[in-house]
Amino acid sequence: MHAHVSTFQLLGVPVLALGAAVWIVCVGRILRRRRFEDAVRRRGTLLGALPHQRQTGPDLESVELTPAERDAFAGLVRQFGDRPY
Repeated sequence: MHAHVSTFQLLGVPVLALGAAVWIVCVGRILRRRRFEDAVRRRGTLLGALPHQRQTGPDLESVELTPAERDAFAGLVRQFGDRPY
């Protein structure tokens, strides 16, 4: 320790360095949070032209088959059912 340097001068440099490090960390977090919030906000507007997804599944659809169509379908089932896998 130098004789002509006071204790406050010796503590000043580490305190200023610590304050600068804390300030850099805080500013980095603020900028990162702002960038994340902007990305979340932009995500909703990028695909604004597409319709929103439904919360429920589609309604069940059914078609009444004619007897000829039922017979043809039964023939296909028998044909494909005979094949080994």
